[in-house]
Amino acid sequence: MLETALLAAASPLPVTDLRRLFEADPGGDLVRRVLGELAEDWQGRGVELVQTAGGWRFQTRLEYQVYLDRLKLERPPKYSRAVLETLAIIAYRQPVTRGDIEDIRGVVVSSNVLKTLESRGWVDVVGHRDTPGRPGLYATTRKFLEDLGLRSLTELPPLTEIERIMDLVDLPKTEEPAV
Repeated sequence: MLETALLAAASPLPVTDLRRLFEADPGGDLVRRVLGELAEDWQGRGVELVQTAGGWRFQTRLEYQVYLDRLKLERPPKYSRAVLETLAIIAYRQPVTRGDIEDIRGVVVSSNVLKTLESRGWVDVVGHRDTPGRPGLYATTRKFLEDLGLRSLTELPPLTEIERIMDLVDLPKTEEPAV
């Protein structure tokens, strides 16, 4: 039953939802144990059962994504270096204000950069700093974790690894105009 529900689900399912599949509640421990067994059963196949911040889901293994991308008619969005740097700052230093981001990056952050991240559902304003002007505090969302296949922020790679990847990626180094 768990396998069927997870294969049919459009989004990750938490253990609490999976427990509702049964007439008599099997309990969270039993459901987690069965999920672990299912994950083992699916090892070595093109699809794997993983736990993310939003719950459990089946997903294709990363090494097969390059082949599946050939079937897609639309290309994934390309993000500028400014967008990726801003996202990294928010992910690693959250909650941060726009001013904090500008101090770290050394340039003014365009409104479009933050709008891009918000429209993607990766960041959101989670509060306001108790200073003059009450600037918004940005933090990553559960969708950010789910899209990256993470259970929590502690699974983010070390910053040194991010810097290495950014140096390898061919992104133009553009400055945002002052607003």
